[in-house]
Order: sequence, then structure tokens, then C-alpha cells
Amino acid sequence: MRKMHYGFIQAILFAFSFITFSCQSRQESPIINYPSPLPDSTALKLLPGIVSKEGLDFNAAFSPDGKSLFFSRSGHGKYLIMESRYDSGRWHEPVISPAFDTMYSNTDPFFTADGNLYFISNRSANATDSTNDYDIYKMIKQNDRWLAPERLHAINSDSTEYYVSLARNGNIYFASYRDGNLDLYMSKMENGNYQKPVSLGPVINSASDEHDPLIAPDESFLIFTSSRPGGAGEADLHIAHKKDKAWQ
Repeated sequence: MRKMHYGFIQAILFAFSFITFSCQSRQESPIINYPSPLPDSTALKLLPGIVSKEGLDFNAAFSPDGKSLFFSRSGHGKYLIMESRYDSGRWHEPVISPAFDTMYSNTDPFFTADGNLYFISNRSANATDSTNDYDIYKMIKQNDRWLAPERLHAINSDSTEYYVSLARNGNIYFASYRDGNLDLYMSKMENGNYQKPVSLGPVINSASDEHDPLIAPDESFLIFTSSRPGGAGEADLHIAHKKDKAWQ
């Protein structure tokens, strides 16, 4: 099972989905508004009684049209990606998303503005893969049907990769244990291909764990979770801005 660092702060994690939805909405003009009440100075549960129930619900993402909310739920020894649909003027009880094979743990959904869906899964990379680590996958929707998941071979390693976030130019940000510590990495998209991932460096990464990145569409700022000293406890949200191509 995945080691949880979140402190189980459901409302804070769902704020990620609000920021992602807002960033996309500048270009997409979604039909459905973010559910009321909007987050303000105090973190609020998202759709209580529908999404935020007993147990652990975390790491949510709206579809670009605003009509579906995908989120992760822990239960029965697995991570499941749930889906709640907006229809007839209301959000409906979530179901296990039929887009994912429930033989495996699937979690950390992320939508790009063009509707591609990224997530992590502990499914086997191939017939000879005997490890149980999590890798990053991508799914494309075609004619209202999800195509088979594509493992991003250029990004994944033989360790676990977590939560992904993509900038408008296709650059992908994610967390990984590949160097023995849970740190943040970035892979550039060049000519339609991902390049070798690089660490975000000592300004962002520390001796503590860093994970769950959310990159701004223009890469001007990065929100991420860290258990570094000086926070409120367990894992906290941090923000870093980029100036002169360097993280502050």
C-alpha cells in the first residue's frame, strides 16, 4: 500500500482540484461551475455527503467540461478512482470509474485541458514485471470511449512515481522515489516526446518528502506538499514562484 503523507486533510487536497479547474477554465469556459460554496480563507469539504465521506477521499480532478469529478478513494486494500457526474442540475453519488481496471490500484487522476487523463497505477509494466511499484499512465478518450492506458516509459523508473501535473506546453511534473527520497521531478516535452526527467533541485526538494505537485499552466508557480520542518504538522502545502527561469 502507498505510504500516506497527507495528514488526511481532505479539504486541502480538494483545493488542488479547484485550482486545476480554475486554470483550465480560463481556456475551456466549462459549462458547470465549481460546486458551492467556493473555498475562501477556510478550507471547506467538497460536496459533503457525496464525495467527502467516511474513510479517505483524496486527490481530485475535474474533467475539462466540468461535468465529471474524478477522485481517489482508499478501500478494500486498494486505491480506486471514483467518478461523480453532474446531471439534471445536481452532482450524483460517485461510482467506481469504468475507465479503470479494478484488478489494480489506480489513483491520482489529472486532466489536461484537451481531455487526456493521467494517473498512477501498480499494474505490471509487462509480462515479466514482478515489482509492485506505481507508474504513470495516460489515457485518451476517443468517440466517448477511453482507449487502453499508455505507460509513459520515458518517465517511469523501477521505483514508485506519484501524482502528475502538466503545464500547458506539455512539460510534466511528478514525484518519485528513484533517488531514494521522495522528491519532485520534471520532464520536458520536446517534439512530441518526453525527455529524461530532472530533479527540481535543492530549492524545491529537501531531505524530507516532497510530492503532489500542481504546476501553473505557464509554469510561473508550483504548489506542492512537503513534510519539511517548520510546517503545521505531517504534510503541508508550499508554493514556489519561478523568476528568471529559477525557482524561488
